[in-house]
Order: sequence, then structure tokens, then C-alpha cells
Amino acid sequence: MDVSNISQFTDYFIICSGTSERMLQSLSRAVDESAKTTFGLDARINGKGIEGWITLDFGDLVVHLFSERQRAYYQLEDLWAEGKILLRLK
Repeated sequence: MDVSNISQFTDYFIICSGTSERMLQSLSRAVDESAKTTFGLDARINGKGIEGWITLDFGDLVVHLFSERQRAYYQLEDLWAEGKILLRLK
């Protein structure tokens, strides 16, 4: 999601869901390792799988990893509805 015109702290969000605490932790590690290896980027990681929401902050890009329950509760897509969705996968 492109939020560059409505956010002062980042330009893009990636929002995705995991089905378990273990999956969220695995996704977090995979994104972090891939960003380091491929692009030389270091993330500031916040949250834990048990909490249902992990963020990886790369500055211009913030990756949100949600449990299905937390994603439904926080509804970031609705909160940032003025942003432009660039790609939606289901």
C-alpha cells in the first residue's frame, strides 16, 4: 500500500496475515533475513508472534504481520483507506 501522500513516517506498508504464532515468527525472520541478504537492509522489529502483530520497520517501508484476529481488529486497510493499494493477494 502506498501511503507516501498521507504519512509522514513511511512511504509503503506491506500488510499480511499468519495463521499461528509460529508462522508469524517464521515470516518475520524470513522477511528480515531476505531484506538483509538481498538489499542490505536492517529492520527495527517490534512485537511478537504471541501478541498477534509484528512490525518490521525499514524506514520507507513498514511490514505488518498480523494474526487473523488482530488484522480484523485493527483494520489498517480501512484506517489508511486514502492510501493506494498497489497489489492484493489472497
